[in-house]
Amino acid sequence: MTQALLVIPLSDNVGLKTVSISLLSAMKSQGIDANFFLPIQQPCDKIWHNWNEILTHYQLHNPNPVLFDDVVSYLGKGRIGKQALMERIVERFYALSNQHQYLIVQGIKVDHARPFLFQLNIELAHALDARVILAASAENGTKTAIADQIRIVANLLGDLPNDRVLGCVINKTEHAEKQYSFTPVHVIGSIHKLKNFDHSPIAFEREVVPYFDQTWLKNLKTTSFEKKISPPQFLTQIAIQARKANQRIVLPEGTEPRTIQAASVCTEQKIARCVLLGKPDEIQTIAKEHHIALHHDVECIDPETIRHLYIEDMVELRKNRNLTPDQAAKKLEDNVYLGAMMLHKNEVDGLVSGSIHTTANTVRPAFQLIRTAPHFNIISSVFFMCLPDQVLLYADCAIIPKPSVEELAEIAIQSADTAKAFGIPPYVSLISYSTGESGEGISVESIRDAVQIVRKQRPDIPIDGPIQYDAAVNESVGKRKAPDSPVAGKTTVCIFPDLNTGNAVYKAVQQSTKILSLGPVLQGIKKPVNDLSRGCSSEDIVYTIALAAVQASLTT
Repeated sequence: MTQALLVIPLSDNVGLKTVSISLLSAMKSQGIDANFFLPIQQPCDKIWHNWNEILTHYQLHNPNPVLFDDVVSYLGKGRIGKQALMERIVERFYALSNQHQYLIVQGIKVDHARPFLFQLNIELAHALDARVILAASAENGTKTAIADQIRIVANLLGDLPNDRVLGCVINKTEHAEKQYSFTPVHVIGSIHKLKNFDHSPIAFEREVVPYFDQTWLKNLKTTSFEKKISPPQFLTQIAIQARKANQRIVLPEGTEPRTIQAASVCTEQKIARCVLLGKPDEIQTIAKEHHIALHHDVECIDPETIRHLYIEDMVELRKNRNLTPDQAAKKLEDNVYLGAMMLHKNEVDGLVSGSIHTTANTVRPAFQLIRTAPHFNIISSVFFMCLPDQVLLYADCAIIPKPSVEELAEIAIQSADTAKAFGIPPYVSLISYSTGESGEGISVESIRDAVQIVRKQRPDIPIDGPIQYDAAVNESVGKRKAPDSPVAGKTTVCIFPDLNTGNAVYKAVQQSTKILSLGPVLQGIKKPVNDLSRGCSSEDIVYTIALAAVQASLTT
């Protein structure tokens, strides 16, 4: 997988492009497979007269960057706009990824008039899960002042030392120097001021490359990084996968405004073919009242015209419960049951509901009509928690109140498989109030037993428990509390001991951080049925539909 190296400037006059191309030239001199990526085109970003020569010599791709006016427009829309901007950048990054070991990403030039650009660099680092090279200028004060600048910015990316900040490059030095020792991070290279420097490939290779740390470059060639999946990467990835899948998703709450908006967005962006259950005239009226431009390809089906078509099949499906035709007709008055029957008969590929219904209202029809997938004994749920720099999975936070040891093990296996299906490396922790052997009692013993079951059934899944949440997700704490754990500090899947704990934690994290939280997504079920929070936004519904579409493509 391609690793991004993001060059972040400490000030507005560091010569950002010079530093970026110098780094690229130095890496290529060591045979490192690298390329260049410009995410945003700023008005102040001068194009060198021989830029085409640089592109040709280094065989650089040059995808269209996001224009600066578009960036300002996105940011003016708040969180949703910023998310859309990051997704657009990530999508362009993906167009070049997997073709090279490294992509050198030119960060965003900062200036006093636009202080928000500095924070945008930090968010770009998280969005691309990039390792960071800081770009400093020797003209910006004394060595002490430059060291302070480096320390301040580096600490914004995590307390030093950290794995994200790889080092710095110092530009505009008075003399060519191979060693700097005054900075708090490793100096990868220095670039001295040259008169008539023409920015040609030969000039970089002769005058700049020799003053880069060749040992650091050689080590970089064989270095591997533990990848994290950031929210923009994750959301972009599922949108791309959903478009390829081209699935038909039924939305039983077809007259709910947020659902109508989401269906229109999904249709316009070709994320899914959406089916709204509701009287078409009523849906159109509600759309107009809420200023929603309903896409003409959104399918609206009047449930009253089709309910009778499913009575016979539902009676057959529930014959072990002695369901009568009248009882079936009564249940089918509920659009969630109707949608579930459409899913059962393969008329749609997935179902999303819950914006105005409880979780029980959504999952009960799924349990009764869709049922458990082969090789599983239970249906559980998972939430995708889109934290600032990483997506974690929390389970089970919605379905099983007090899982047995066997059920806890199955929840862990289902959740690991879900993570893997969505491109997230599954490192599974069974969360407890104690870590390792420090605690006693029924709950921690149950967790230990569940871990042993998973290790026996699925030795491919890295798992540990009992483990405290801080040791699971914080690398430094994990090293202290569980130094021999295969997942401490790098957990991506958190399994909670019971529904009370899981639901409380997920809501506390979601509400305290105001992050995007997708779910509950059902696991262990034959076909995709995904629930929504009644407090969800239309954006939440869009991505939950995308999740359902991807799940459907994986089960067919």
